[in-house]
Amino acid sequence: MSDLTDLYQEVILDHYKRPRNHGPLEGADHEADGYNPLCGDRVKILLRFDGERVADVHFEGVGCAISTASASLMTEAVKGCTREEVEEIFSRFHEMLTSEAPDDADLGKLQVFAGVREYPVRVKCATLAWHTLRAAIDEPASKVTTE
Repeated sequence: MSDLTDLYQEVILDHYKRPRNHGPLEGADHEADGYNPLCGDRVKILLRFDGERVADVHFEGVGCAISTASASLMTEAVKGCTREEVEEIFSRFHEMLTSEAPDDADLGKLQVFAGVREYPVRVKCATLAWHTLRAAIDEPASKVTTE
């Protein structure tokens, strides 16, 4: 394996074993539940806004390493962002995972998921938290499924 692949795996395992922003969020004003029936991953995204900005974001739930790490890294990436900025990051992340010729836009630590594109069934694991985040913003208290 290349050094870069090893590094990506280390980042994913670190966020799986020690997820950031995992647990309840006092004063959450938006939330949504997500479920992937193919593998059983479940996630709840909790948000608190300050005007148009994400003041805080947490997640709860259980899932595979890809799903948990994605939720953890997502919370770090969107904290402090406006709704428009969250949508932009979501779009670029989703394109990176689903496009045959993804835009080379720098996604920072989120780039660790670029290899997931090679395993289409795992794309749902990596995007579950993101689709749930989008639902929490657009339709608070909604439910999302990958099917």
